[in-house]
Amino acid sequence: MDVREGGVEIAVPDARDGASEGAGDDVFYNPTQELNRDLTVATLRAYREREPRAATYLDAMAASGIRGVRAAAAGYDVTCADVDADAVDLARENLARNDLDGRAVERDVNALLYDGGTVFDVVDLDPFGTPIPFADAAFANARNLVCVTATDTAPLCGAHQRSGIRKYATLPQNTDYHPEMGLRVLLSALIRTAARYDKAAVPILSHVSRHYVRTYLELDARATRADDLIDDLGYVHHCEDCLRRTHEFGLIAHPPETCDACGGDRLLAAGPLYLGPIRDREFVRSVRDQVTDELGEAARADRLLETLAGELDTPTHYDQHRLCKQWSRSAPAMDDFIEMLRDAGFAASHAHYAGTAFKTDATVPEIRDATSE
Repeated sequence: MDVREGGVEIAVPDARDGASEGAGDDVFYNPTQELNRDLTVATLRAYREREPRAATYLDAMAASGIRGVRAAAAGYDVTCADVDADAVDLARENLARNDLDGRAVERDVNALLYDGGTVFDVVDLDPFGTPIPFADAAFANARNLVCVTATDTAPLCGAHQRSGIRKYATLPQNTDYHPEMGLRVLLSALIRTAARYDKAAVPILSHVSRHYVRTYLELDARATRADDLIDDLGYVHHCEDCLRRTHEFGLIAHPPETCDACGGDRLLAAGPLYLGPIRDREFVRSVRDQVTDELGEAARADRLLETLAGELDTPTHYDQHRLCKQWSRSAPAMDDFIEMLRDAGFAASHAHYAGTAFKTDATVPEIRDATSE
């Protein structure tokens, strides 16, 4: 079947046995990832303005080649790589049908990146599951930008804790801010991987949407900048009784024995997590300027970027409905709720993770008192 997306047209295999569009025994095209790809295109456009010399782009797990085709349409010199010969043929066909230059190669991405010192300005990792097996090769052989998608949200968020520990060398915890837990676990692992090559992997745009985590990491070759990011790693301590959470920087944890707010001893410690900013505000605004009408998910992308630009940098978020349920109170409109916090003198913002997610520097009792009517 033919699919149009973002101003290009690609062929994808017909769905078989009642599978969803573009999916059968092998998934070549996932229509639910259109927002991810729209944001990728807008980010690539904005990054070209930030770094005009960025020209080469590797679509490391090409499948149908849709991401690579769209990057080529955005003006990048594209290489699509995949270990599946049928996927490579399809990516090559889709580049040609859109009259776009680019190449498609049947290669494992790790072998390709380590072959003869191959370097790409932008490396995009969008595997099924964890991206960690490909992170070393990407950071060692990318020049400017590494884009990463992770779809194994259960290990990242702590729902499958032992798997998360194995894959990410971090202790994740399954909390009510589990999407942010997953993002900060992923960023911690990627920052530590890049630091092994004396590179800083600086998050300039990150988000959690549906069942995946996506981040764009700008590389800085200064080892001192990598040290700065390592200094942004640390631990979150979470009370399961009163929902108070604190955090500390450093690679050695000092978890409290009891909660200093309620005295409870049901405390969770998670880390090392990345506790710094998940995006560059100015860059997010420039990406938002590149969200144009031909993008099928333009409205959603614009809303997401607007929220990200204004989101506080605190390393955890609260869920309004969870708090109001605990207080046996009905939940007011989110805009009104946040304004109450601000009127009480606290910093507060929406958080992009969910419609009822918010960030603030207020403690839980302060949130309760500031929003009581």
